Amino acid sequence: MSILDEAKRQAKFAQFERLRKSELIRSMPFWLPPTLLIGVFVYGGITWSFVLSLTDFSGLALPEYQISQFDFEMYSRMISDATFWNATRNTVVLLIVFTAACLFVGVLLAILLDQQLRFGKGFRTIYLLPFSLSFVVTGVIWTWMFNYNTGVINSLLRAARLDFLTQYWLSNPSLVLVSVTIALVWQYSGYAMVIYLATLRTIPQEHYEAAEIDGASLITTYRKIIVPQLSSASVSIAVVVMVFALKAFSWLYTVFGDNPGPGADILGTMMYREAFSANQWAYGAALGTILFVLTITVLSPYLYWQYQRGEL
Repeated sequence: MSILDEAKRQAKFAQFERLRKSELIRSMPFWLPPTLLIGVFVYGGITWSFVLSLTDFSGLALPEYQISQFDFEMYSRMISDATFWNATRNTVVLLIVFTAACLFVGVLLAILLDQQLRFGKGFRTIYLLPFSLSFVVTGVIWTWMFNYNTGVINSLLRAARLDFLTQYWLSNPSLVLVSVTIALVWQYSGYAMVIYLATLRTIPQEHYEAAEIDGASLITTYRKIIVPQLSSASVSIAVVVMVFALKAFSWLYTVFGDNPGPGADILGTMMYREAFSANQWAYGAALGTILFVLTITVLSPYLYWQYQRGEL
């Protein structure tokens, strides 16, 4: 072997050693297995669901995949389906109202707790407790509370001699979505409260003192000086809460089964009903694709905002 060949061999060996000792290769055992698992079972499942929506699969026979000729029949059927538009409307309304209510209740409670009220720490712990519960548990709890005859809500109204306000909260189509929203706000506004409170504690005391010197009242101080500084926390909370709103299927399924009726039917319950109850798997997959697109639509502005701030 010539000296030149030996030099080339040693250069290749040195290059291989540098690659083997690089951070990418050394860290591979830690990131490669979860990446493969997520790629196969998450993104692979999403891709397969979309492909399935282009077939006529009904769950009784193998679907006929004709990827070369995309068939958007299920999406055409969806556009003409009044139930789909009703479920979409309910999903969007729940998304907006639930998120806005969580932000409002969360910031209001955080401001009250920021005043160092007596038993504030105990209240914070108790109010945050529902956030640790599953949708199934809270669904059962609120089913009892909304019961017309023995529920806590109607019982309190009767005890206060406000019988005219008692309602069939979960069977009245015009009230059922409101009832669902109340239950979900009860469960998740505690999360918003804690995040807001933590952000309030990071605001310098000088801001409060400067407002007091200028003669601003406590309400004006929070409204014009403190609350505007909570915008970053509001965005983060809103994104998390909106994702939970899109996952409200578990709560609704616990209370109503797969058919909550037109008053509370959302895309998640409709997708489950079409796929598993009606055996319309292709249609259910199409609904799942729409729900996925809606989720991405919710998350994308937040991710872009984080990227612009250099936090991503």
